[in-house]
Amino acid sequence: MSKFLYITDQNEFTDHSFIGPLFQKYLTKHFDIQTTFFSDYKFDIEVHDNGTIIIPEKFKGNLIKELENADIDLSTFDFVVVRNSTDLLKEVLKKKNEYNFKVGFRLSFPKRIAKLQTDEANNKKSLLDVISNKVKTYSEINLINECDIFLPTSFKMKDDYFKDVKTRSFVIPSAIDPDNLTQNIQHTGSEKRFFYAGTLDKLREFETILEAFSNINSSNYKLMISTKDPEYLQKLLDEYSLLKDNIEIFETKTRKELLDVIAKADIGLAALPDIELFNSSTPMKVLDYYSSAIPCIMSNNENNNSIFEDNISAWFVNFDEDSIREKLEYIISLSKEDVTQVGINGQNRLLSVRNYERIAADLAHQLNIL
Repeated sequence: MSKFLYITDQNEFTDHSFIGPLFQKYLTKHFDIQTTFFSDYKFDIEVHDNGTIIIPEKFKGNLIKELENADIDLSTFDFVVVRNSTDLLKEVLKKKNEYNFKVGFRLSFPKRIAKLQTDEANNKKSLLDVISNKVKTYSEINLINECDIFLPTSFKMKDDYFKDVKTRSFVIPSAIDPDNLTQNIQHTGSEKRFFYAGTLDKLREFETILEAFSNINSSNYKLMISTKDPEYLQKLLDEYSLLKDNIEIFETKTRKELLDVIAKADIGLAALPDIELFNSSTPMKVLDYYSSAIPCIMSNNENNNSIFEDNISAWFVNFDEDSIREKLEYIISLSKEDVTQVGINGQNRLLSVRNYERIAADLAHQLNIL
């Protein structure tokens, strides 16, 4: 079996909800895989029996040499794929010919560009930031073009930010694990329970959703929110005090806790502003919702339209108060059975076109023909 080394940019204790099922579970059916994570607490490299390699953070700037010092023979690997970090990619590419492995670059999310757009939303972006981003993007494209394969989250992400990449590309989107679906818990109340999970900041304009809720013609709903930005949320909610009786805030510390709470909801909220950053891929929260067969309100964009069907497997909205309010009122008027069926339809659709087992098989095929 061919050997595959996946060099991630992740901490050992970070939630690996994407890396785990795809690279450490389903892809192991096709390759002998080892996956690296970094640690702030370890002093020496640890190689575990499950294929995980834990690397002290202090070794990050000289990764290849430290792997060699730990008697990890890079010449035995057929494929080395780097996740997100072009600094690590540059180091791997230097050894490509020496060790004769194929090199891939995985782009899960354009974090630097996201920060630039967040700074712009907060009026913190400078001309120097824009110039620096262009220089770094040019450098990244040159590095990716030295690879054997490029693995973006979507072709739209590639076209929006890396259109000059000429390397063979294979899209690895976020998906659901068919072996890890959570049973939806049907509550007995008559209210519709809407759930928002994820980041809250100025770029995401969550106040637009709150404004829509504040103007609907029904109070028969509950808005459930879980976020790692509680201070920002509280500032928003202070402006919408009339909603306080309909809002429930959850403090989920682990992914399991989050999924357990999501399973108690009826409808997921994933509508985002109409900008390239949000339109280029499916938010992870959408996959979390549908893992529990929770149907989702989402942005009406090309990416979502390619997967879901409005009022059949999801609900589409334009990101403005009127469009969101009208959809909320429509959903509240539906029977619980109608809402549940939309969730089932959406989950079945994702199991058909966006599940990690199928993606792993397709990726293995792409790698084997390089």
